[in-house]
Amino acid sequence: MKKFFVLFLLFQGFILQAQQMRAPSYPLVTHDPYFSIWSATDTLHASPTKHWTGSSHSLTGYAKVDGKVYRFLGKEENVYQTVLAAADEENYQAKYTETEPGEGWMNAAFNDSQWKTGTAPFGDNKSLAKTEWLSKNIWMRRTFALPDLNFHKLFLKLNHDDNVEVYLNGEKIYSHVGWLNKYQYYPIPEAVKQKLKKEGNILAVHVANTAGGQWLDAGIVHEPLAKPNTAMLTALQKSVELKATQTIYQFTCGKIDLTLTFTSPLLMSDLNLLARPVTYITTQVKSNDGATHEVDLSLGASTEIAVNTPAQVVTAEQMSTGGLSILKAGTKEQPVLQKKGDDLRIYWGYMYVALPRAANAKQLILTATQAEDPFASVNSASAQSPTEGKQLTLRTIIPLGKVGSTPTEQVLLLGYDDINPVQYFGQNLKPWWKQDASQTMEKELAKAAADYKKILSQCEQFNKQMYQEAVAAGGEKYAKLCVLGYRQSIAAHKLVKSPQGEILFLSKENYSNGSINTVDVTYPSAPLFLAYNPDLLKGMLNGIFYYSESGKWTKPFAAHDLGTYPLANGQTYGEDMPVEESGNMLILTAAIAKTEGNANYAKTHWKTLTTWAEYLSKEGFDPANQLCTDDFAGHLARNANLSVKAIVGLGSYAMLAGMLGDKATAEKYKASAAQMAKKWMQLADDGDHYALTFDKKGTWSQKYNLVWDKLLGLNLFPKSVYEKEVTYYLSKQNEYGLPLDSRKTYTKSDWIIWTSTLASSQKDFEAFVDPVYKFAVQTPSRVPISDWHETTNGKQVGFQARSVVGGYFIKLLEKKFAN
Repeated sequence: MKKFFVLFLLFQGFILQAQQMRAPSYPLVTHDPYFSIWSATDTLHASPTKHWTGSSHSLTGYAKVDGKVYRFLGKEENVYQTVLAAADEENYQAKYTETEPGEGWMNAAFNDSQWKTGTAPFGDNKSLAKTEWLSKNIWMRRTFALPDLNFHKLFLKLNHDDNVEVYLNGEKIYSHVGWLNKYQYYPIPEAVKQKLKKEGNILAVHVANTAGGQWLDAGIVHEPLAKPNTAMLTALQKSVELKATQTIYQFTCGKIDLTLTFTSPLLMSDLNLLARPVTYITTQVKSNDGATHEVDLSLGASTEIAVNTPAQVVTAEQMSTGGLSILKAGTKEQPVLQKKGDDLRIYWGYMYVALPRAANAKQLILTATQAEDPFASVNSASAQSPTEGKQLTLRTIIPLGKVGSTPTEQVLLLGYDDINPVQYFGQNLKPWWKQDASQTMEKELAKAAADYKKILSQCEQFNKQMYQEAVAAGGEKYAKLCVLGYRQSIAAHKLVKSPQGEILFLSKENYSNGSINTVDVTYPSAPLFLAYNPDLLKGMLNGIFYYSESGKWTKPFAAHDLGTYPLANGQTYGEDMPVEESGNMLILTAAIAKTEGNANYAKTHWKTLTTWAEYLSKEGFDPANQLCTDDFAGHLARNANLSVKAIVGLGSYAMLAGMLGDKATAEKYKASAAQMAKKWMQLADDGDHYALTFDKKGTWSQKYNLVWDKLLGLNLFPKSVYEKEVTYYLSKQNEYGLPLDSRKTYTKSDWIIWTSTLASSQKDFEAFVDPVYKFAVQTPSRVPISDWHETTNGKQVGFQARSVVGGYFIKLLEKKFAN
């Protein structure tokens, strides 16, 4: 028994050590595309915490130990005060022209009387711009006065698309070739600042549109002189550990040790728990020198969590209910579902910070100035409820008293009530947890608090289970990639129920184009959900089926998306992907049948599946010049990998027909797909590998779509095809992975894992996975892991925080299918 106990301890130590890794960005709060907070540095206190878009969603934490204050969570953001408001604060008017204005247009003496007057922002997005701008160029002039010229540091506040040049009183202060998708701040030179005057200042901007969207908005802010807190110490971070549902930090704060655990309980076996937007922030403190010490904790959450931009006004209040002490904040306007797009944060609904009243904590609503001292004694007048302002801090001060060698624990709950998270074909939907009208966020917080110990135990059990399964499937480095992808993939979705009563698990195409329920995002994400709850994959397909079956989408192939997040009112992507999306839907429906052991789900949608299969029969084998999921790499005609998708899609349809007892249909489509596979091998053959397209020899590409032929047991392609491709790919690897194809050296990490699953040996599988792992732990791009990176230097090319990293689980899924 003693020997067994020692082995158990060694195994537990292996699990702990194995799950420690350097992440591109560390998940802290992960629930959906809006309620999502990350740390982009290896030490938690080295940077402010951020939303996945990069905007500040600041969480801060301090420990006072025997009177000394240590910062362990977050970092203070720069606080800017408005000098000349941008359009996120007020819809200002400015002079503008779209024709070449001539020399000196940026100078105060220039005559702009013939220019038009418009309200900012200027752009081509009709739902966001106040003045439409559709031409190639725009020139804007703002005349403004300054009652006070006493500024510490001035900054240009700018959002532009595309190339820009900016002048202040005739002097160039900024220029850039390219575009932004958010407000950025650029220092204004001291010499220019000195020339400002009380009347007649001119901010002049020229933007040249070169491609894509158009946008212009500009203002000026200043950064007040900060008073340095010389008494503030920094905690020593000893470790950070990533698990499937948790991120755990260990600190030393002088004579005490602090464990800080962020738990987002994304357990797919319990949809009610999965959908509850509450993260636990657990602090555990103990003495490290054998003596007792007086300890207080201070945890702050910025109201930036509830706004799109810091300039938006919020209201905040303090309350007590259900045994909890609660702080609540949200925007004053509450414009529910009024904007759609990619680089947007939620600015309706309410954030909550709660903890048991028994903790005897002091909860305060503070301005930026008041929040500078985390343990300041704030008089009751400044903390009255409700409070209104910008960039407020919800501060909770917890007196732990005398702390010795026995750990003292306190949990804080961070929640978000988004009221109506998405719109679905014109109807605003409630969040999953609020289907009962009697449910409130206060009640959800009370349940979360009451079930804390049980939920934490469930999370710890799942963490171990998932890691062990991933190690068994693909090894330790593979398992770490799965841990890295788990919360990110789930939290790129929103769980709701359709008006027809169906599960809708709607993805946002993060940092790509913001589409909602994109089919070729669902496709790479699917392995995670097939492995742990196929009902969630049904929730990713249901809306697409409904779109066709309701008659709202009338084309003979599957739609690309349902709209732009959070409005699922119909496809907004500008170009169809007929073979791509039809193949995806057929393959994933077959994968659900394989997982569940029956084709009941397919039977419900058989007519639609048949329409798509017929389309693939006619158009899929030798695709015309159309987009596929790798559309960022450009159009391709005669795409060999896309042809594989059509073939496997038809094989999937045949498999489903067989499971439904339709022998004739199964034989017909099985024979057709097998014949196509033979022809494919001839057309794509390029000696020691298969080409990128049927007509271009000397090219190559990852044929990741073949993986479903293997996993579903379709046997359309002989094993020799996999082996030939795998052998060739191994000769094409770079330091940080296998390129996507012969056109560029960049890659998609999800597709590499799919391609690696074609390998017949663990050695070859690891040869593909190891460079991806190296990318994950060495990339200089500190964002929620990008699935599109450069294989030569490990840098992000584009995309971040996307759900497609759920595709990392395909090797684990293969093992589950085999059992």
